[in-house]
Amino acid sequence: MPDHKLDDIDRRIVQALQADGRMSIQDLAGKVGLSPSPCARRVRLLEEAGVIKGYVAVVDQDKLGLPVSVFASIKLERQREEELDRFAAIVARWPEVADCYLMTGPRDYLLRIIVSDLAAYERFLKDKLTRLDNVASIESSFALGQVKRSFSVPVELGKGV
Repeated sequence: MPDHKLDDIDRRIVQALQADGRMSIQDLAGKVGLSPSPCARRVRLLEEAGVIKGYVAVVDQDKLGLPVSVFASIKLERQREEELDRFAAIVARWPEVADCYLMTGPRDYLLRIIVSDLAAYERFLKDKLTRLDNVASIESSFALGQVKRSFSVPVELGKGV
């Protein structure tokens, strides 16, 4: 599957599983117009090709007592490959960091950090982020509210491999 494009049935399978990853093969097959065996085979091939990377439960961070999302823009002193890789490897281990993106523009990384309150972010900042070598500056922005959060990729817009 890695060397050919997704067809319409593959796309429908991915869309359906993004909406409900716990859907049974029977239900999925009915939704995409296949019988269960070929549907299961296609799902397995999509998983093996890495199109489907895994399955997760979407959790409400507020109900877990973690209502604060902070976006931190990080500028490094040096942008050599080994420095970028080192920073990425360290922050990937921190549970507070929900998302980390290597960026273009004036900042090197954008992190989304999830914490319980302002004091928890201050501890994270002082105990972890500011102690990293090679961090030149940190700019933090606090989310006031969430307008949209999607866990789906717009399958219909992709070219697919």
